[in-house]
Amino acid sequence: MTTNPKAARYHTRRVERPDLRETGAGSSLPFDNEEDGFGNLDFRRPEDRAPSPGAAASGDTAGPSSGDPVTRAETPDEIAAANAAIAAEGLTSRQLRRAMLIAGRHRMNPTSEPDAVRLLREAGVDPFSRASILRIVGPATDPATSTLPAEVAETSPVASPATTGRELARLPGDTVQLPKKIKPAQLPSTEQRAEVNQAAEILRMQQDIARRRRRRLALLGARLFAFVLLPTFLAGWYFYVIATPMYAVRSEFVIQQAGPASSGGALTGLFSGTAFATSQDSIAVQGYLQSREAMVRLDKDLGFRAQFQSDAIDPLQRLAKDASLEAAYKVYRKFLKISFDTTEGVIRMDVIAADPKVAADWSKQLITYAEEQVDHLTQRLRGDQMREAQAGYDSAQDALNASQRKLIELQEKFKTISTEAEVGMIVAQISQLESQITQERLSLAQMEANPEPNQARMEPIKRRITTLEGQVAELRAKMTEDSPDATSLAEVQGELLVAQADLQTRQMLLAQALQSKETARIEANRQVRYLSLSVSPIPPDEPTYPRAFENTMVTMLIMLGIYLMVSMTASILREQVSS
Repeated sequence: MTTNPKAARYHTRRVERPDLRETGAGSSLPFDNEEDGFGNLDFRRPEDRAPSPGAAASGDTAGPSSGDPVTRAETPDEIAAANAAIAAEGLTSRQLRRAMLIAGRHRMNPTSEPDAVRLLREAGVDPFSRASILRIVGPATDPATSTLPAEVAETSPVASPATTGRELARLPGDTVQLPKKIKPAQLPSTEQRAEVNQAAEILRMQQDIARRRRRRLALLGARLFAFVLLPTFLAGWYFYVIATPMYAVRSEFVIQQAGPASSGGALTGLFSGTAFATSQDSIAVQGYLQSREAMVRLDKDLGFRAQFQSDAIDPLQRLAKDASLEAAYKVYRKFLKISFDTTEGVIRMDVIAADPKVAADWSKQLITYAEEQVDHLTQRLRGDQMREAQAGYDSAQDALNASQRKLIELQEKFKTISTEAEVGMIVAQISQLESQITQERLSLAQMEANPEPNQARMEPIKRRITTLEGQVAELRAKMTEDSPDATSLAEVQGELLVAQADLQTRQMLLAQALQSKETARIEANRQVRYLSLSVSPIPPDEPTYPRAFENTMVTMLIMLGIYLMVSMTASILREQVSS
């Protein structure tokens, strides 16, 4: 019979420390515990067993004998207490799983893992022995030859003649013996094999992980080379070797006005003299310089297309011979950079060309276009203001002339220059006549006061009075009544006063029109815009573009960003699909 190493160690521990089992005292060693996980079962050989004091008195052994039959069935309370005691032993989950596996192999029906330990212990099987699974005997063909207890043989399928399984393995010291004809194979320790297999598996896993890591690093390096490094190298080669040197000419100018306009009120006076006063004009000039019209004018004047259709330009920047207007306009927008600073009101213009002199000529020509555009912006407004003011002045002058002619015609018609003078003369005459009439009446009254007046002297006085009164009446009638020969002075004076009033009104209107004309002229002068050149275009002596190193680094960062974005997107999609 093969000796179980665990049983031997257990036996040695029981012999060296008998006081732990007898007294139940604790050990100072951390792993030296009196409980071995087998409860009250003793798997030692019969000759090594020491009878307990109670057993010595009664004549019983410490463990169950193979020949003792099971005479009493355990109650559910006893089974639960035994299972609770086994659970309190602190068995590991691995030991409990092994007990369940062994119980299943022997066709037992435990209700729980502690119950499987209890059933195996009652059957005399060590569930924690290394050889409990390996030491399996062949099927028993005859129940009589089996050395298991009768009740165990009845309940266990390994004792049945019809069972094709193997018998339960027995530890040394049990009465059940294996058949003599079957020599058990001397297998190595399962723990040793497990350790060797585990080390080999770990080594294999480490090698596989290292191999996959190297493969992934190699694939990562290949992808980075193909999608990042190679495009970066090609971009650097282009910028350093092939790209045509370009020269940038910078110019700066501002748009100013002659003075603040009075029509804007307080708000216009608030923004006068600042960049906001001419921001609209600056934005309009900027838009015009970036328009197709400016490109077409520059092409007609200085040959913009021919410069970029030359063979000296590299293929990537060269303009085709039969390029359309839109293609030329794209090149124009690329090589003409205009910006407007809203805080300072400065327009900055960079003109780029393969020849520095050509770039300077283009910049000067574009500045000329900008000046024309500035003049054109306010020309219509100034023209309208002056035209309206001149038309009002001319109309007022014509009306004044007509009024003067009408007054002259009336004066010629009535043969008088001023009715006031005529009326004054008539009034003076009437006053003189009235004075004479008063004197004559006084003289007549004195004569009549005599008792015997002289009629010869009275008659001439009366005739003079009558004549004077007739003269006064005639003069009064001349002032207010019309006659076949002349018109009354009242009518003449009325017409002349109306004509004179109209003449005065026309004179006033003419003065206002003249003032409006002068105001319009002043406003028109204030609306004039001036383009002041602060930085003149000077051709450089070194090329400005391409910036080889910066462009190469930018290309690398762009390709790296695209690669990272695509790889992250692919990883996320792969994870979503796999999950």
